[in-house]
Amino acid sequence: MIESNQIVISGARENNLKNVSLSIPKRKITIFTGVSGSGKSSIVFDTIAAESTRLLNENFSMFVRNFLPRVPQPDTDGIENLSMAVIVDQKRLGGGSHSTMGTITDISPILRLLFSRVGQPQVGPASMFSFNDPLGMCPECNGLGRRLGVDMNKAFDMSKSLNEGAILLPDYKVEGWDWNIIVQAGSFDPDKKLSDYAAEELEQLLYGKAKKVKMDFAGKATNITVEGVIEKFTNKYIKQDVKTKSERTQKAVAPFLTEGTCSSCHGARLNQAALSCRINERNIAEMSAMEVGQLIRVIREIDDAIAAPVVKSLVERLQHLVDIGLDYLTLDRETDTLSGGESQRVKMVKHLSGSLVDVTYIFDEPSVGLHPRDVHRLNELLQKLRDKGNTVIVVEHDPDVIKVADHIVDVGPYAGGRGGTIVYEGSYEGLLEVDTLTGTHMKRPLQLKQNCRQPSGQLTIKNATLHNLRDVSVDVPTGVLTVVTGVAGSGKSTLINDVFLGQHPDAIVIDQSAVGVSTRSNPATYTGIMDDVRKAFASANKVNQGLFSFNSKGACENCQGLGVVYTDLSFLDSVKLPCEVCGGRRFKEEVLAYKLNDKSIAEVLEMTVEHALDFFDLKEVVRRLQALSDVGLNYIKLGQPLSTLSGGECQRIKLASELHKKGSIYVMDEPTTGLHMSDIGQILGIMNRLVDSGNTVIVIEHNLDVISQADWIIDMGPDGGSKGGQVVFVGTPQQIIEADQSITGKYLNT
Repeated sequence: MIESNQIVISGARENNLKNVSLSIPKRKITIFTGVSGSGKSSIVFDTIAAESTRLLNENFSMFVRNFLPRVPQPDTDGIENLSMAVIVDQKRLGGGSHSTMGTITDISPILRLLFSRVGQPQVGPASMFSFNDPLGMCPECNGLGRRLGVDMNKAFDMSKSLNEGAILLPDYKVEGWDWNIIVQAGSFDPDKKLSDYAAEELEQLLYGKAKKVKMDFAGKATNITVEGVIEKFTNKYIKQDVKTKSERTQKAVAPFLTEGTCSSCHGARLNQAALSCRINERNIAEMSAMEVGQLIRVIREIDDAIAAPVVKSLVERLQHLVDIGLDYLTLDRETDTLSGGESQRVKMVKHLSGSLVDVTYIFDEPSVGLHPRDVHRLNELLQKLRDKGNTVIVVEHDPDVIKVADHIVDVGPYAGGRGGTIVYEGSYEGLLEVDTLTGTHMKRPLQLKQNCRQPSGQLTIKNATLHNLRDVSVDVPTGVLTVVTGVAGSGKSTLINDVFLGQHPDAIVIDQSAVGVSTRSNPATYTGIMDDVRKAFASANKVNQGLFSFNSKGACENCQGLGVVYTDLSFLDSVKLPCEVCGGRRFKEEVLAYKLNDKSIAEVLEMTVEHALDFFDLKEVVRRLQALSDVGLNYIKLGQPLSTLSGGECQRIKLASELHKKGSIYVMDEPTTGLHMSDIGQILGIMNRLVDSGNTVIVIEHNLDVISQADWIIDMGPDGGSKGGQVVFVGTPQQIIEADQSITGKYLNT
């Protein structure tokens, strides 16, 4: 008899799992640890989450199921006692310009309700305050807050007259039709420089409304419509949407267009009626533009009996955002500008406000993007979810998060084929006593770098004021490893990714944007190794190199080079089976007969990086394979689809593919994301090699192991949002622990 207070998995074989059986306690926090690629995600996401989602979807009608993603049954002997799974991952929140933090967390609808009840003057229902509703949106910009406009600097040369070609727009060439209309209308002196025009005169030239003027054309008096240059251009290309014009017209017009704040609502997105309604002298746009930490105080000041229940609900939801360290964000912040870590924490807030219990909440590295100071907030949140009666399962590398686990499952011992087994199950105290990679590294003390390199020069950032930066001027040293630190929202990314990279666009950037993850993309194609391999096969066999591509001539005709065949069972889930013709090898039989050093192209793609290094002697291939080996990816196969790799593996593939480039500045954005403690030494080794070979390496990072090994630290803060945006410390790791004003220094000194 299986106890119902445990999720029981028998014989799990997804990806690299080796017939794994385990029990996970329900209504507890269970944390899965282990190196990147060990099989954690295969258990948590590809087995538990997949089966829970599949079983839940089966409760819907066939009609509804056709609109849901198809989730295949995981390769396992059985899973017992599953409850509904809510997956809180790091996928960035999309939604475009109509989706904001207020709309995604359902806080904006409550704020709209508040204004419709107690705002003065009263203007109507709650929908009147929505920029996504025709009732409330600004009619000029359709609720976007931004409008395409004319770039005045590119459209006009104010130092010239009309006769000299002052109007640079495509329709106004000297002696052209539109130019002639303006000149012959007789209102403007064609020899006077535009800079000498009086304000009214310039207003008429640019924005004059359409009017009929009698003109003499070919000896006949004709009524011609004359309007201001920008007025006509706007009506013709902006109001009618330039994208509906021919490609040639779009190309001609594009250089003169710029996106700016809507002149009617000034970026507030709402119509004037909605903006006229106020509570305590603030309209809804002004409140939405406030940081959450400030807004919660403003909402608490609303003293009105009618509003009391709405105020209570608003304060509760805003407090959740404060509790998880997002007090520096605003409700009008567009969701697609949030980082992966911020997106995940916003999703958590949604679930905290829900009434569901006995749910399995699954988190994918929720500590990503969090400064060590804020990890306790995350832990409190996980405990709150557990205490409501839910099962919490977390995939995590951060030692401070692992500490709050009721139960730990350590997967390993290593990655890929050398992983896929459970190496430890039990308490946190027990983990410290075993000699697994996780247990060993949890016990290691932090070592501060003593001998820091001396910079060869400096790159200066002067008076930066973007977003929350407060007139920041700082020198970034060259020829050393610089780590930029600070709490979430302190301005690190703005300073480096926006300001610094804006000044140094030639820098090599290794960030967290996704690598291509189609089933046809693999490490060999992504790193460019495949091109050389195809050439080598073609040369050795004197045939066309297209034969050695499963995306081209060499593809098995039965499966089109996929290696699998999907059988559609109409309204049931489609079934994926290995291709009967090629046996999953993706190529035609005749292609597999061609060999390179006794190996077919399919056998080469089945090789791990480690085996391929022994097999190849092609200089370029070996160099790229060595880069993959250097970032700790010895165990992945050359032909493994990128869609099967973990987040940490994808980022390291990107790092490997950039290492061979010649560049003097490398910028890395949280490169330890998805990395186990034991892998961080390898990444540090790569950073140090880059610096030793004459490069400047700048890393945005929260990981204390990386910060402790910096040559130079730039610490932003002191806090997030409006309380951040300043440089609070510059210096070495040894110096920062003495700096009272640095939050980072306090955590390095523990």
